Parts: sequence; structure tokens; C-alpha cells
Amino acid sequence: MRLPFQTLALIQAPMAGVQDECLALAAADAGAIGSLAAAMLPLPALEQSLQRLRDAGRPYNVNFFAHVPPPPAAAFDRRWLAALAPYYDELGLPPPGPGAAVASRQPFGAEAAELLEAVRPPIVSFHFGLPEPALLARVHRWGAFVLASATTLDEALWLQARGVDAVIAQGLEAGGHRGHFLDPDPARQLDTATLVSALVARLDVPVIAAGGIADAAGVRAAMERGATAVQCGTAFLLCDEARTSALHRARLREPSEPTVLTNLFSGGLARGLVNRAMRELGPLSAVAPPFPLASAALAPLRERAEALGRDDFTPLWSGTRRDGCREAPAAEVVKALAAGFDA
Repeated sequence: MRLPFQTLALIQAPMAGVQDECLALAAADAGAIGSLAAAMLPLPALEQSLQRLRDAGRPYNVNFFAHVPPPPAAAFDRRWLAALAPYYDELGLPPPGPGAAVASRQPFGAEAAELLEAVRPPIVSFHFGLPEPALLARVHRWGAFVLASATTLDEALWLQARGVDAVIAQGLEAGGHRGHFLDPDPARQLDTATLVSALVARLDVPVIAAGGIADAAGVRAAMERGATAVQCGTAFLLCDEARTSALHRARLREPSEPTVLTNLFSGGLARGLVNRAMRELGPLSAVAPPFPLASAALAPLRERAEALGRDDFTPLWSGTRRDGCREAPAAEVVKALAAGFDA
């Protein structure tokens, strides 16, 4: 079974905050499916990016979040502000106020659906479940191939029952935000190999392996387990076309650095490289506001620390394997990964 519009069975994972359409175009030009992370893009910027992708005539995927936004006031829970107060004092910053509570990540909504319908991207993917049925039906109506992330078999079966065309099996090794939406407990979630095998055995739709796939051997192993395709993100973070910051790049160059799951930077569980905030506050904090609001009170700390050349409060998203990262054009990463399909 093959994905539509596909040359290679390889998807460059959408990575909000560290990429724009340039990485997606470069991956697509090299034969993969390029992805655009849309959750943090204002609609005008999203429209421009979509037009560039459409005009290129290559297969591409547009990714959205499907979370339910919590009340904005939760961003400034007094317990969270108390935990951050010593850092505000240290950096000489005034305490944050509720006026700064702006969610940095927006769920898929009617305005985005209207914009997409005008462009009609061939592939649309969702993280944290699916949008409401009417919005999902609208995406299907123009013929988009719909993907969605699952971290457990139950989530995958839920997605299949609601009409997705393929399921992304996001193993625990994956960097960035966990796509869970039924069960957030990582203790009940699986590594990529085990999850792929479980989903292939039970699903009727294609399964896409994601998490900890950094080289041709990882690609080959996923395909041998029955995956229809693989999705890789961390391997592209050092590419010339990525927008990964200098501080983030410096840490990614150290392949032995540990990663852990944390909720500090957004309120949602995500895998990243350990930094000061994670060592001193967590990495898991019971007082962090719900996703995606934790970033609001952290933003001034992050900005000031980064200006001083420090990554103390910066989310350094990464999967468990960085040995596949290349400081090179994305085409070289695609070529290295694609060797796994030839063996």
C-alpha cells in the first residue's frame, strides 16, 4: 500500500517554531513529502506559505493542532507565577501580567479551513486528535488525504473510526509534543517499533512510523514491521533550510545529551533536551498551566536569557536520536534516509 502523491515513503515531520515552507519545499524537491507546521502561523503567513507550496507543484502536507483551548486566565496561575518569580528577579524583569496571555498555538478552526479550501493542499494532518466533525468533513470534501497522530492503539482505532486515511504511530522516542488525546500517561505509551507492530496488526488504514528514526537502518526496520511510510523530524533540525536557532543547533550537535519528557514550555507533554528550567523546575511540574498556555509567562524569561546567549528557558525539542542530524541541505538528509528503502 502506498500513500498518494508519493515518490519516497518518507515524510519530513512538521515542526512548529523551527521551520517554514523552505524546509518543506527542499524535502519535497528531494523526493520526500514536505510538511508545513501551521499551528503557530498567523493566517496571512499561512496563506503565503501555502501559495508557495502549491506553486511548486510538489506533494506536501499541512499540519494543524486539534486541541481544545483552555481559559486564557489559566496562563497566570499564582502557583506557576510563584515558581517563576525567582527567575524574574534574577533577570531583572517585572512580574508578568494577565495582559500578556496569548496562546502561541491555535487549533484548526473555520478560518483556517476556509483558507485551505481555496488552496486545497493534497495532504492535511492533525495532532492531538481531530477537529470537530463538520471541519473534518470539509477537509475531506475537497479530496485531501487526512493523517493524524496516535500514541496508543486505542487512539489509532478512534482515529480510524472517524475516517482518517492513515495513522501516524508516534512512539515515545519522538521529539516535540506528544500527540496523545485519549490517555496522556506516558507509562501506557509505547516505543515506536512496538506501537507500529500493534497498529499494523489491527488497522485497515496505512500506518506511518514516527519517533527515533534517524538513519537508513531505522527506516528499513520500520518498513519491515509493516509501516507504509516513515516520518522523520529531528534528523532535519540542523539542515540549511531549517529555522532552528543557534542555541538549539549548538545543543543538537551533542548526540549524547539526554532528552526527557517535559510540560514546562507549553503545558503539554513534549520531548526535548535538558536545560536549566527542566533541571530546576521539573521536568514535569504540577503547577504548569494547561497546553498551550505555559509559554506565556515563560516568554519574557526566554527572551532575556536568549539575549544573554543562554538556553535556560528555551524549548530544545529533540527526539532520542540525533546521530542522523546533518548540517547540510535537506536533500542530503532525504538521500541518507531513503537508502533504507533500497535494501
